[in-house]
Amino acid sequence: MLKDLLLPETVGADRGYLAWSVGCATGEEVYSLAMQIDDGLPAVPEKRLFGVTGTDISLPSLRHARNGIYLKRRLRGIPEAFQDRYCESVSDNRFQIAGQLRKRVCFSQLNLRDLAKAPMAKVDLIYCQNLLIYFDRERRLEVVADMVKFLRPGGVLILGPGELLDWHHSNMEKVRYPDTLAYRRTN
Repeated sequence: MLKDLLLPETVGADRGYLAWSVGCATGEEVYSLAMQIDDGLPAVPEKRLFGVTGTDISLPSLRHARNGIYLKRRLRGIPEAFQDRYCESVSDNRFQIAGQLRKRVCFSQLNLRDLAKAPMAKVDLIYCQNLLIYFDRERRLEVVADMVKFLRPGGVLILGPGELLDWHHSNMEKVRYPDTLAYRRTN
């Protein structure tokens, strides 16, 4: 969805692209988003303005994420072209995300109970999958309504399939894309 629909909509825009991964754990999702965005933006360097922020409550997970070092078995989920471009071997069984991509991401501790303190504003994409399942429906509704406030008009919120069925918000419309639960901010 990011590659096929969201990034092509930003081509020609006079601004950068900001993404936020909520509940990022050890950062794999953050780096995957950064790879997709870097690959999908125009080749002209001055047009390649983007950043991805990952937030999580766990400080040990965030330390791991900042290092960007993973077991090589994790390479199976990364397309070969991205492996060549964004991954560097550091030992027989580990690789590290390339420095030029690590510079595009940041990680910050955030408890969803303190969402108002999130270091975000006017983001293009909020990616929140497999996190809401830990909350009851009432709390899920509160969290998602709060996340909407961080989206710029036209920004998209992607949730895990089945995490919040039949959700409606006056500033959001459902985005139709196969196998994806997504909503776009209308104003």
